[in-house]
Amino acid sequence: MSHFISRWLVLTIAAGVMVAILPGMEAVGEPPILGIAAFSLFMALINASIKPVVHLLALPISILSFGLFALIINWLFMRLSSWLAMGLFSVGVIIHGFWWSVLGSLIMTIVSGIVSSVINE
Repeated sequence: MSHFISRWLVLTIAAGVMVAILPGMEAVGEPPILGIAAFSLFMALINASIKPVVHLLALPISILSFGLFALIINWLFMRLSSWLAMGLFSVGVIIHGFWWSVLGSLIMTIVSGIVSSVINE
């Protein structure tokens, strides 16, 4: 359980940086960190549960498309996290388009890697 909470914290920091940098991402909530934390909670749940299975099932298509299908899957998971956070908690992160999602996932990957290495996760 502590590993999940630390992963959620790392994703919250990464999502906060993503929302701060990208104009195509908008945090909804008062204060905005609530929206970012709710979005990150669902991203952590998806990453821990269904993402590995979906990526494994989509591996042949991803290979044939040179990884472009993986971008679509990541976009769908970010949209799903946003939809779940907005639907259940009325706070979250609004993503204004596919390419903002691609840039956001790149930023989240880089920042979460840096934060994970700093806290020795």
